[in-house]
Amino acid sequence: MTPPRRARLYEELSMASRRYLASYVLFNQAIADHLGLHPTDVQFLSLLTAAPTPPTVREIAEMTGLTTGSATRLVDRLERGGYVKRTPDRADRRRVLVSPVPDRIDRVTRVWDDLGRSWQAILDDHTEEELEVITRHLARAHDLSHAQMDRLRSRPKPD
Repeated sequence: MTPPRRARLYEELSMASRRYLASYVLFNQAIADHLGLHPTDVQFLSLLTAAPTPPTVREIAEMTGLTTGSATRLVDRLERGGYVKRTPDRADRRRVLVSPVPDRIDRVTRVWDDLGRSWQAILDDHTEEELEVITRHLARAHDLSHAQMDRLRSRPKPD
């Protein structure tokens, strides 16, 4: 049995998490609207610029949970907008890599940087130990989210 204080904290954390996730989705939509992009495009550009090497479309599908067809359409949209370019992989000419176009990505980065100062400010009063806990939690939540997405994809859809 869960002790009462811990049960209350779980409930508070659950509500705070739901509010945070909903606000982040809506925030992402506002950024996408501001930039004239689709919300998925904004998140993919964030993932792309954080990737250690340019991914293939198949890797983009795996990274985002999209089908390869949807990932191809995502790359097509961003390529038409000048945000990404496709280049042959020098190590394997059969593969095509998707790379960000720096000056076009700068348009998105400027918006993130402007808004990011406020996000940074809410972390300034945390100790280094608290920041480590938050970072560890977010990394674990990321991994769990991907595992849960895989689990959902393997289930039949409800009627």
